[in-house]
Amino acid sequence: MSGLLVVTAVPAEAEAVRAGLTDPSVTVRPVGVGPAVAAAATARLLALAEAAGRPYRAVVSAGIAGGFVDRVAVGGTVLADRSVAADLGAESPTGFIPVEELGMAPELLGVGRTVAADPTLLVALRAALPAATVGTVLTVGTVTGTAESTAILAGRHPDAVAEAMEGYGVAVAAALADVPFAELRTISNPIGPRDRDAWRMRDAFAALTTAAAALR
Repeated sequence: MSGLLVVTAVPAEAEAVRAGLTDPSVTVRPVGVGPAVAAAATARLLALAEAAGRPYRAVVSAGIAGGFVDRVAVGGTVLADRSVAADLGAESPTGFIPVEELGMAPELLGVGRTVAADPTLLVALRAALPAATVGTVLTVGTVTGTAESTAILAGRHPDAVAEAMEGYGVAVAAALADVPFAELRTISNPIGPRDRDAWRMRDAFAALTTAAAALR
């Protein structure tokens, strides 16, 4: 059996994770941006490892993210207790309608719009990262970039602490392969109106390197 698989979106995130690793059995792979490519690439990596007789023990979606103001600080670390496909549904004159209320059935695959982190894996990561904020991490196909959409999203998900673009996709691949899953993020910017000058990418990557020591 292989060790832990860590999936990131881009090479810079993978490099930050590798820089902090202390366990040589951890495999880090950048797979691309967005839930679809993350799901497909993770599923392929898990299937290839299983076919080779060396299945992974667990998979972690890791990288940087936007954080909700007053819920997590920029530069902070987040552990997801669950990963949610925040925009999987439909708009309507009365507001957002989640996919499960549209008569569709993602649960037929055993996976709904929300995938909980593996409890044992989450406990281990919380013990290793006691200062991390724990809460829901949203997966979106389009990064939130206005005050209005931020307020709507925060209202729909009062327990959400961050948003990223891959966690739910990785979670679905892991769930269908029956592999434990967790999501680890460090915060590079506040969610809201797009302001590149306010982003602290260097701090987020440094925090990711520090947090990577917990991945073992």
